[in-house]
Amino acid sequence: MLKTRDCGDLRPTDVGDRVTLAGWVHRRRDHGGLIFIDLRDRSGLAQIVFNPESHPETHDRADALRNEWVVQIEGEVTRRPAGTENAKIATGEVEIVATSLTVLNPSLTPPFAINDDSPVDEALRLEYRYLDLRKEGMQRNLKLRHRVTRYIRDFLDARGFLEIETPMLIKSTPEGARDYLVPSRISPGHFYALPQSPQQLKQLLMVAGFDRYYQIVRCFRDEDLRADRQPEFTQLDLEMSFVEEQDILALMEELFAGLVESVTPHLKTSRPFPRLTYAEAMDRYGTDKPDLRFGLELVDLADIAVETELGIFRSAVDQGGTVKGFVAPGCAGYTRRQINELIEFVQARGAKGLVTIALAEGKSLDEMELGDVRSQVTRFLSMDQVRRMAQRAGAGPGDMMLIVAGETSVANTALAQLRNEIGRRLGLADPSVLAFAFVVDFPLVKWNADEKRWDALHHPFTSVKAEDLPLLDTDPGRARSQAYDMVCNGFELSSGSIRIHERHLQEKMFELLGYTPDEIEQRFGHLLRAFDYGTPPHGGIAYGFDRIVMILAGSDNIRDVIAFPKTQSATDLLMGAPSPVDPQQLADLHLRLLE
Repeated sequence: MLKTRDCGDLRPTDVGDRVTLAGWVHRRRDHGGLIFIDLRDRSGLAQIVFNPESHPETHDRADALRNEWVVQIEGEVTRRPAGTENAKIATGEVEIVATSLTVLNPSLTPPFAINDDSPVDEALRLEYRYLDLRKEGMQRNLKLRHRVTRYIRDFLDARGFLEIETPMLIKSTPEGARDYLVPSRISPGHFYALPQSPQQLKQLLMVAGFDRYYQIVRCFRDEDLRADRQPEFTQLDLEMSFVEEQDILALMEELFAGLVESVTPHLKTSRPFPRLTYAEAMDRYGTDKPDLRFGLELVDLADIAVETELGIFRSAVDQGGTVKGFVAPGCAGYTRRQINELIEFVQARGAKGLVTIALAEGKSLDEMELGDVRSQVTRFLSMDQVRRMAQRAGAGPGDMMLIVAGETSVANTALAQLRNEIGRRLGLADPSVLAFAFVVDFPLVKWNADEKRWDALHHPFTSVKAEDLPLLDTDPGRARSQAYDMVCNGFELSSGSIRIHERHLQEKMFELLGYTPDEIEQRFGHLLRAFDYGTPPHGGIAYGFDRIVMILAGSDNIRDVIAFPKTQSATDLLMGAPSPVDPQQLADLHLRLLE
């Protein structure tokens, strides 16, 4: 070994020891004779002192050192002089008096500073990712990722789960997003697909008798990207036989409560995790992934709205839509510019507009008159209507009601995101809190108006609730599934379900989704045949592992917790992928590019 100790491990108990350290020059300081460097490795920093009186040759060589040079230091651990200790680092009570210095490799000047957290353009960070990964924040995030992985593996192993790998080259089957396809050289014109998830494979493992399976697995989806989505991502995938929905949810609550307590004890969560039905989540928060760290719940105002003279309210209800809103506490003093920003915010999310009703301070709600109300639609409202809306929404003096009228799904989307925006502006969400919750009883299918067919809301292997099975023949849109999500702080972390395990029910589901008998056989014949051989009842759940680590790290971008991520346009700036390939490679695969 080129070193006997790690930089971040030295403590006062090591004073007097002779050590050999190796790492990067994090920072260099020349104090008129003495030269100091902070030497960095993965474990942390150690201060090195070069003294011209005791070791003049070593001191002279240190004069050439610059940031990010890789060096080896030999010396003696000593206490720092009184008053020079650095409480900000673990090694701040000691320093090493260098007796020898070896330069293992010099460095060019990096394109951005490694030794501070000043903002850096993300494209530049990703182009020089190997340098970006040296920064303290990225080192911290990837260490956290390792600890999360280790905890999950230990937890599941202690409960009888087996980690089983599944193939990366599989058959293309509909999973909800576009597949990444891999052409076969041996079978011209045929393709593998990279797995969007191991869904069918883990169900086949249940057929095979491995009743507790898990895998931390790479998955691939060719879809538009955003801050919490990548074309290749990591999934915590697990499946269990002979279980019901409550068994899986209870196990997941135990897993994540323990994970937070053990790995990120500075964060707070509480048990039991709330359980909301899909209908309840949409009604109260406008989304199936609500941030429960603050209130601002939506309320239905349609019955009061139709009594007003406001046309947009009345027409929304007449056309089968809704009028909903929530209270922005203490925001009655918002300026016209601020209100216009909120209007533009909801319009960018599909809403036609936003009605604001601000209640002046100084009077109780019962004492207020219309002159105490500031709104762009006051002339269409009576004070009784304003008062009833405020009472239902929980608004009081100094508050402002934010109301959207229109098609229900559009209103929910706009209000859900506006609720999050107001929560952010008002600082209502405690960053130290992880508000986990389960959302259950999702609809089984949704109508695809463009294709004139039913689509599975989760995937076609999700089981319907037993009491709703007759609805598959009469009113499929009302049928509820045995599907469930786990959400946290406004993010969907996982999706799972109790699966269909009987062939006739799986065939019925495929038929409902519009597959012909030939398509069913071609795409799913292998699974249906397996169901003929004694398939146990089973269910499972899959977590976006990158999102989990992102939330635990206090970030809002999964690229901050992935070693080598892609950009928003799915490009690899470090290696230059995707890129053209040699024409001979295309010829070997029997492929030809079209202009």
